[in-house]
This record gives sequence, C-alpha cells and structure tokens, in this order.
Amino acid sequence: MEKVCIEIENLELSFLDRLVLDISRLVVHQFDRIGIVGKNGAGKSTLLKLMDGQIHPDKGQVKHFADFAYFDQLSSPEESEVEPELLGRLSIPKTVIDKFSGGEKTRLKLAQLFSTYHEGLLIDEPTTHLDQEGIKFFIEELSYYYGALVLVSHDRYVLDKLVTKIWEVEDSRVTEYTGNYSDYVAQKELQKRQQLEGHENYLKEKNRLMKAAEQKMMKAAKITKANGQMSKREVNDIPNKTFMTKSKGTSQKSVQRAAKALEHRVEQLEVVDAPKEERLIRFHQSESLKLHNKFPIMAERLTITIGDKTLLEEASFQFSLGKSIAITGKNGAGKSTLIRHILQQGEGLTISPKVVFGAYEQMNYQFKQDQTVIAYMKERSDFKESKIRAVLHSMNFTGNDFKKHVKDLSGGEAIRLVLCSLFLGRYNVLVLDEPTNFLDVFCMEALEQFIKGYEGTVLLVSHDQTFVDNVADQVYSIENHKLVLQNK
Repeated sequence: MEKVCIEIENLELSFLDRLVLDISRLVVHQFDRIGIVGKNGAGKSTLLKLMDGQIHPDKGQVKHFADFAYFDQLSSPEESEVEPELLGRLSIPKTVIDKFSGGEKTRLKLAQLFSTYHEGLLIDEPTTHLDQEGIKFFIEELSYYYGALVLVSHDRYVLDKLVTKIWEVEDSRVTEYTGNYSDYVAQKELQKRQQLEGHENYLKEKNRLMKAAEQKMMKAAKITKANGQMSKREVNDIPNKTFMTKSKGTSQKSVQRAAKALEHRVEQLEVVDAPKEERLIRFHQSESLKLHNKFPIMAERLTITIGDKTLLEEASFQFSLGKSIAITGKNGAGKSTLIRHILQQGEGLTISPKVVFGAYEQMNYQFKQDQTVIAYMKERSDFKESKIRAVLHSMNFTGNDFKKHVKDLSGGEAIRLVLCSLFLGRYNVLVLDEPTNFLDVFCMEALEQFIKGYEGTVLLVSHDQTFVDNVADQVYSIENHKLVLQNK
C-alpha cells in the first residue's frame, strides 16, 4: 500500500465573505501524479499553498507525512546551490539574477528545484515563460521523478505527459478524475452526453404525464357536461354510459383525483437540466474591412538584425488570407521581433494597404479609462450588445463583472478583456504574441473557439504545443536564423 504524503480533511477556507475551498477529504499518495485545473480565481494556487503550509484553513486540517518542495512562478529565484549540469542544459547565463529575463528566472528556479531530491513536489504554473526546449526539459526531468507530484498548469500538453489524476476546482469543491487531461476531457464529455440523455428522458416523461393528466381532466369535463344539459346525440356519442348514474359526481371526482395524482407525479420528477451548449462564436467582418489579396502579408528575402546580431536571414513567406499562422522557436530566436517588424510595416515587407492590425503583445495591461467593461467594449465594437456579452462570458466575465470599471480590473481580467476587444474590434489581421500566458485552460479553449470563428487573418506566437495544434493552419519555425515552414 502506498504511503500517504498529504491528507486534507473537513477543510474550509474563506476570503472575506466568499467560500474559496470546501473539501471533505483529499489524499496525496507517495507516487501520485496530480494535475490541478480550474478557472482563474477558482482556488488552484490557494490549494497548493494550503498543502505547502503557507496558508492555514479556517476549519479542518492539512496533515504532512513527507518532505515537499514548492515552486511558485511569481517569486524571484534566490541564491542557492545548483548542479552545474543543469545550468548547462538549461542555458542559464553566468550573470547576476537581477538581469535575468522571465524565462531565465524560471529556468534557474527549475534547476534549483531539481538539484535537491524531495519526496514530493508542489509546482505552480512552471511553463509560463518557457520555450519548447524548456518545456521538453521539464517533462523529461519529471518523467523519471520518483515521488509525489502535484502540478497546477494551464499547459494541456504538459498535463497529458505527466499526470495520472486530475483535481478539478470548481465552486469551492474539488472533484477527482482518473487519467491525464485528455482522459478528463473525455469523462466530462461523457457526463455531458449522459446529462443530455437524462434531460431528454425527463422531458419525455414529463410530457407523457402532463398529456395523461390533460386527458383525465377532459374526461372529467365531459362528465360535468353530462350532469348538465346534453343533447341526445352527445349522450349517444359517449361510449361508456355507466357513469351517467347516481354516482356521476363520484366518477367526476375520481377522474379529477387521477389527474391531480398525475400532476403530482410530474412535480415529483427529478429535474435534469440541459447541459450548457458551447456554440462556436462567429466574428463576421464588415464589407469595408474585408481583404481581397490572396496573401495580405508577404516578404522576399527579409533580413532582420539588431545591432551586430542577425535574427532572421533572407526569409521569404506569403501569409494566406483568412488563415491562422503560428510562429514558433526558442526564446530569443526573433519571433516577437519579426511580428513587431510586421506591425510596424518595416522594410522588406509587402503588406496590403487595406490591412488593419489589432495586436496583443506580452505586457502587463493596465487601463486608465473610467469606463465599465461593457461600455469599453461597446465603444470599440460594431457588434450587438448580446454578441459582446456572449464573448465576454466565454472569457469568464459574468454577473457584476460587466459593471466593473476597467481601471479596477486585475491583470488576468485585463488580459482577457484585451483579447475580447481584439476579436470584436474593427480589425482584419490579428497579431497575438503569447496570448495563452496567464489564461486558465477554459479561457484558452474559449480563445481557440474565437480563432476558429474569426473571419480575418491571425498571426500568432506561442510555445503551447496543444494550442498551436488546435488553431494553426500553417506553422513556421525560426531555426538558425531561417524561417522554416513546418508540415502539419
């Protein structure tokens, strides 16, 4: 029997008046590999901090029976011993930490984490700043790790490769699913189909009972009429005249009682709601924005240099109209530089004069406008308010979120609002630089639906393999200063 490493029992945790976590029992065993998923703000990182002992619950307890290390994406790395081999494998520069980029800091913290053995690892969003090489290293290291792993991640590819259980955090509860992320999605789809079947059976039985009750009431009405004045012909039309006796009133009451009994059975039926239907949102473009060039963005032997460094050498490409084009490559290869060059319509490019760019770049968005979310969107879009609300809802804006002032939004909310405004805005080419960073899995899947329903052209940079596989029509990779078209 596997050793218990962490045990959570009868736990409750609230922030202000909101119940964040309500857990009757959760257990992490010695060789568990658990992935935690849920919407932004659901409590994923909070759960991890509870398990690490950084936060204490209002009720219940977290028992530790093993030594765990904790990895947090937001904290800066501290000075500590690191295996030289890991420093080399992760290409960590020999300079002061203050000068490290986000990706270099993440790689150093991972090197520190893997330099010392722990019986368990609690890891929060480790791949946010990693390129594909860094993600590959992370997966390889943990594939051979001998211990308990609890991982919060929005990277579905990483979850598929590393975990064998999913903990879904939703409405303060944690539900456990067996298998990796793809298995979890399949189980959720099965639940949805079963719910739909249950809903259809519920409606069928409800309609049957209601119809039977209606027929009983009609029969009672006929008896009532028989008690009054009926023509000879109406009397002859009644097939069973036995009720036309002294017990007419009794017959009428018994039929009405039967009808009431059927109505009561309807009330007693267990209501099964229809599952929420996810419809593909279409972003139709006005005639004035439509492009007619087969290739709105082209380059012939484009070279990009920064100082003495050549990032791209004699690159030729034709980006097709209405397609989603992904650019991949290592950190520092020049992906962001290339798309910035395109946005600035720099030298060596041929860009259709009717192109209207909308851009999402890697930065901390902070609004200064004193507008509500819905007012901000309506000012920047020609779509109807119902469509705007549907798009915002897909990105997890609900209820009072529409009335929030944009200057008061959190960083994650601001990022989601910017993405919504791009797809609903007056653009025909969207340029998205790492748009999935800081999105939860559910918002990421909503973004995929946005891209699939968008009529314009999308140019994107991403290290998220699953995201690229799901949305890109064409994939280019920057390798050794060359732009190479990949086979899909």
